[in-house]
Amino acid sequence: MNCSAHCESPPRIEWKKDGTFLNLVSDDRRQLLPDGSLLINSVVHSKHNKPDEGYYQCVATVDSLGTIVSRTAKLTVAGLPRFTSQPEPTSAYRGGSAVLGCEVTAELVPLLRWERDRQALALDRRVLQLPGGALLVSNASDTDAGLYRCALDGGGAPKYSDEAELKILPDAEEPQSLALLKPPSSLTRLPGQSALFPCVTAGFPPPLVRWTRNEEELPTDGSGRFQLLAGGTLEIRDVAEADAGTFTCIAESGNDTLEAQAELTVQVPPTFLKRPANIYAHESMDIVFECEVTGKPAPTVKWVKNGDVVIPSDYFKIVKEHNLQVLGLVKSDEGFYQCIAENDVGNAQAGAQLIILDLAPATAGPLPSAPRDVVATLVSTRFIRLTWRPPASDPQGDNLTYSIFYTKEGINRERVENTSRPGETQVMIQNLMPETVYVFRVVAQNRHGPGESSALLKVATQPEVQLPGPAPNIRAFSGSPTSVTVTWETPLSGNGDIQNYKLYYMEKGQHTEQDVDVGGLSHTVTGLKKFTEYSFRVVAYNKHGPGVSTHDVVVRTLSDVPSAPPQNLTLEVRNSKSILLQWQPPPAGTHSGQITGYKIRYRKVSRKSDVTESVGGTQLSQLIEGLERGTEYSFRVAAMTINGTGPATDWVSAETFESDLDESRVPEVPSSLHVRPLVTSIVVSWTPPENQDVVVRGYAIGYGIGSPHAQTIKVDYKQRYYTIENLDPSSHYVITLKAFNNVGEGIPLYESAVTRPHSDTSEVDLFVINAPYTPVPDPSPMMPPVGVQASILSHDTIRITWADNSLPKNQKITDARFYTVRWKTNIPANTKYKTANATTLSYLVTGLKPNTLYEFSVMVTKGRRSSTWSMTAHGTTFELVPTSPPKDVTVVSKEGKPRTIIVNWQPPSEANGKITGYIIYYSTDVNAEIHDWVIEPVVGNRLTHQIQELTLDTPYFFKIQARNSKGMGPMSEAVQFRTPKAESSDKMPNDQASGSAGKGSRPMDLGPDYKPPLGGSNSPHGSPTSPLDSNMLLVIIVSVGIITIVIVVIVAVFCTRRTTSHQKKKRAACKSVNGSHKYKGNSKDVKPPDLWIHHERLELKPIDKSPDPNPIMTDTPIPRNSQDITPVDNSMDSNIHQRRNSYRGHESEDSMSTLAGRRGMRPKMMMPFDSQPPQPVISAHPIHSLDPPHHHFHSGSLASPTRSFLHHQLSPWPLGSAMSHSDRADSTESVRNTPSTDTMPAASVVPSAELPEPEGPFLPAEEEPQGPPTAHVRPSHPLKSFAVPAVPPTGGPFDPALPSTPLLTQQAPGHPVHAVKTASIGTLGRTRPPMPVVVPSAPEVQETTRMLEDSESSYEPDELTKEMAHLEGLMKDLNAITTA
Repeated sequence: MNCSAHCESPPRIEWKKDGTFLNLVSDDRRQLLPDGSLLINSVVHSKHNKPDEGYYQCVATVDSLGTIVSRTAKLTVAGLPRFTSQPEPTSAYRGGSAVLGCEVTAELVPLLRWERDRQALALDRRVLQLPGGALLVSNASDTDAGLYRCALDGGGAPKYSDEAELKILPDAEEPQSLALLKPPSSLTRLPGQSALFPCVTAGFPPPLVRWTRNEEELPTDGSGRFQLLAGGTLEIRDVAEADAGTFTCIAESGNDTLEAQAELTVQVPPTFLKRPANIYAHESMDIVFECEVTGKPAPTVKWVKNGDVVIPSDYFKIVKEHNLQVLGLVKSDEGFYQCIAENDVGNAQAGAQLIILDLAPATAGPLPSAPRDVVATLVSTRFIRLTWRPPASDPQGDNLTYSIFYTKEGINRERVENTSRPGETQVMIQNLMPETVYVFRVVAQNRHGPGESSALLKVATQPEVQLPGPAPNIRAFSGSPTSVTVTWETPLSGNGDIQNYKLYYMEKGQHTEQDVDVGGLSHTVTGLKKFTEYSFRVVAYNKHGPGVSTHDVVVRTLSDVPSAPPQNLTLEVRNSKSILLQWQPPPAGTHSGQITGYKIRYRKVSRKSDVTESVGGTQLSQLIEGLERGTEYSFRVAAMTINGTGPATDWVSAETFESDLDESRVPEVPSSLHVRPLVTSIVVSWTPPENQDVVVRGYAIGYGIGSPHAQTIKVDYKQRYYTIENLDPSSHYVITLKAFNNVGEGIPLYESAVTRPHSDTSEVDLFVINAPYTPVPDPSPMMPPVGVQASILSHDTIRITWADNSLPKNQKITDARFYTVRWKTNIPANTKYKTANATTLSYLVTGLKPNTLYEFSVMVTKGRRSSTWSMTAHGTTFELVPTSPPKDVTVVSKEGKPRTIIVNWQPPSEANGKITGYIIYYSTDVNAEIHDWVIEPVVGNRLTHQIQELTLDTPYFFKIQARNSKGMGPMSEAVQFRTPKAESSDKMPNDQASGSAGKGSRPMDLGPDYKPPLGGSNSPHGSPTSPLDSNMLLVIIVSVGIITIVIVVIVAVFCTRRTTSHQKKKRAACKSVNGSHKYKGNSKDVKPPDLWIHHERLELKPIDKSPDPNPIMTDTPIPRNSQDITPVDNSMDSNIHQRRNSYRGHESEDSMSTLAGRRGMRPKMMMPFDSQPPQPVISAHPIHSLDPPHHHFHSGSLASPTRSFLHHQLSPWPLGSAMSHSDRADSTESVRNTPSTDTMPAASVVPSAELPEPEGPFLPAEEEPQGPPTAHVRPSHPLKSFAVPAVPPTGGPFDPALPSTPLLTQQAPGHPVHAVKTASIGTLGRTRPPMPVVVPSAPEVQETTRMLEDSESSYEPDELTKEMAHLEGLMKDLNAITTA
């Protein structure tokens, strides 16, 4: 075996066999030749001693440099030549093909040759030697006949096979069947070699052979690498890697076709795409040798350093598939590194040298001293951050770079990390091992060289909490109909012993998992439902907690016999010899498998031992024929699965008729026909023909306007009434009724009726128009069934049972009577009855809705006689888990709190019971397993929920499922929501921004481009401003309008004083609908009217104020009853009247009370509910709005005697002070005040739906910024009856010098109404001294009535003078505005 190595100094050559050095000095058979080759003189080989076979490798060493190894060579000693098969005599037709077998092992094929008649046989394209050694003779001629043998030339005397004769037959005259003499066999080849696929066929006419590769036709025209040789053999020259695949030969002769396949595998020895390169490096550095190889099959790669295999460790690592990384170089790492690649067909090696350089000597000049104060500022499991101070020799250290040397404690192999830029005094060391002590030192370097090393610093990394990985190979199989065995293996990853496993399982389609703790690697779960799919998963636990869950495995429990009998078995006697059985499948969940059929057993009641069996398919009815006349039979039915037969129903009996009815003629005319016209329908009822001996199969009803032939409806023979729907009102219909059977239709009976006009909705008795005959009187009616009972069986099934007093005491049915069961639910109100017929005294009603109240009644029919409907029975089906998800799931960000979102939804449309709660799932990965989502439970039937502390600028996905007493419903579709990017920068003090939309209410429709203002409406200067002169004209116009209004008011005052005492008495006696008084002023009631201004029409609406005997309450005028309000527009008027008797529970435009107090007055509102309070007054001001279509209502009152539901005293706060902490504690959400302003934000009253009890107090609610500044009202005098605001022009500027008060927004009647009851507390800033306002607690209703009656006569005339004084002050203010 050759080996040569080249180097400047001659290398020392040694040989390895099977990885072990050969000692050639004392070996007499093996010697090393001068050129390095190995010579084996006399090969030794026996059955039990094979010292020379094996893998040889030559090793070259130069002592000062290192060692390299060659690729390996395999030595195999050939055994004695042996034939695995011998040639056999054969024959071939002239022009046909023949194959002579002679098989040898693959190594001996090149040594094989053939002889004919003991003469060497020349091979050509017609006579071929096949890959295994066999000889193919194609297109045979007479000269090919002879004796053939094969010979093996093994170096000595040839070894011959047996001789075999080939006979050539004359041409075939009769067709021969197609046969495959030699099919192709699979081959493995290297690129560049040849491949031969034989496909030798026989048959007459001679077959045509073609080839395909991977089902594509091969071109074998002779010009390319694919050649079709004689006899159908395919030759592939110069095999390429792309030639690999499945080759199919297709032989066709006449109508016969044969196919045979073989695989060609092309193997490629390893070749290098990238070879390692020489590397020069310093100690402590990290280096990587690259090595990229290809080959087929994929080669394995190992690295050798100086002839020894490199074993991967913490410092020698294989990275990026085949590259070798060496960390923290030391001097001993120098040498030759070789990458050796090997696969089934060869091996190759490529090498490179690693040279460790010495550090360059320092140049002349001062070197830095040691860096100071090296500390680890951050220690994690796999990284450490080091910081230090520059050396004392160079305190600035701007031009210094640093090298950080580190190693594991106890190991002398240091690694180095350099800082990234000069002057940097910190570094992050990564890719460390957890819970390991490392030693660090830092060296500073200047342009002269490296300086002193710092003192050693020892740091231990943190231990890593490793949870177990998923348990591999989880399998589940069902061992019985109620049990499943689950097995798994120990997780591969995770440090620390596995303490136990948790096996989770869940029925398919459900949403609640069950779990069981398991100590071992398998568990059998019992008590499962039969023939039901379950999913299983396993989680391993160690000391740190639960690990990664396995994937779900799904398995179905085995089937079993059904566990319940079929339902609702009914018998119908068809004639004297047959009875029809009908039934329903067993209840859902009791099938225990796929129902394959039903077994029917029946017997004569008189002979109970004689039972006949009939097995039917899966249909739900069976006609039993061949019975005896007038005989009572009992029947029972049982369901079957592949496992057997389940329990049977109870025996049900019926008696065949004595004699068959006549069906040789058509039925006679029905005995009566009645019609009952309604507006768009006519109820038709009838009785059957008097002659009961003729078969009636059903009834045909014809109807039409003027003619009965427009439409025809056919009904069952049991039916006695029918409702014709979808008719025209006030129309004359003619109706015909005919009985029919298989022979034909009988004589018709005619009737006519006129449907009622649209306006007629009364239920009048039926009437008959132009009766063409006198109706036959009905037979006496039957007794209705009694004791009707409804037994609830499940969420969709109720069993109805009853008794029939017209039967004998044993309640045995012996005649052909039948019962009709009808049922309906009242929700929705217009549902129609459903009916079903039964021939026994019970009926199973299925297909009902869960958690729904149904009413049931029964009637009996026998021949022409029917009973009335029985007394009704009621039953409510059981609840079921919700079958639909919550609807309309929306997610919005909470204003001012970007890390908080609000989820809103609607209840599921199919709740199937009382909703007891919801579960919100959210996750950042929509594809995560549902048990990996975060869960937020919501108790009760709330439809909104806040989720806090989310990550900013992150997409979240939300799903909701509803829960009732039966369990969890399905989940809604995932809703995506991305949280905002950053905290909002325009927060106001105390988180209060402008706007006053209540919590939960809809923000005003401000248009798509609206941006909330930065200022707030709580500040006098918060209103938007612009130069005053730009809108001066508008201010003047509005001021003139105000002056006109004041004049009208004065005129109205004088008119009011002339009211007669007679009118006063009339009004005092007038009571309102809800118990409050209507009242207006009498002759003494001299008072200016309230000013009502519609936002768009600016109409004047005079409303009187009732006087008040208490002078302290002059600032709290009493609102009127809703009936005194002049309607502002129709929709609002109807709203008020509809809601007059109900203050709670409706979403509507509720009133808002504003206490127009003085500067510094901040009353705290406590509003209790009462059962039916009167509707408070709503007054309107034209106010500035960014959205003109909206109306803003401002009540003139807070507390008044008519509001009998104000039980709590409204206590004023100390002047100028903010709300105290104790006040905040009293309310669910406090009203936050801005200390720097005189105004107070609107307080939203918590809606009744959110209060714990109906009679609980209204509490002020915290306002989130949701809208723009809604209105600003100019301060006014404390007028008893009204305050006229200065109206700024729409869209115009506000004077920044004026204090402003926000008013709560309310939408116009035409807009969607708010869902929140709101009350506004505002203060009007004035420069006058503050005037205290004390509101006593409101009296009860009786006191209120007295107070109102007393107050009628207590108004003093001189108060009018005060009012006029206030008006004058107002006029001065108006003049000030216009002159400004």
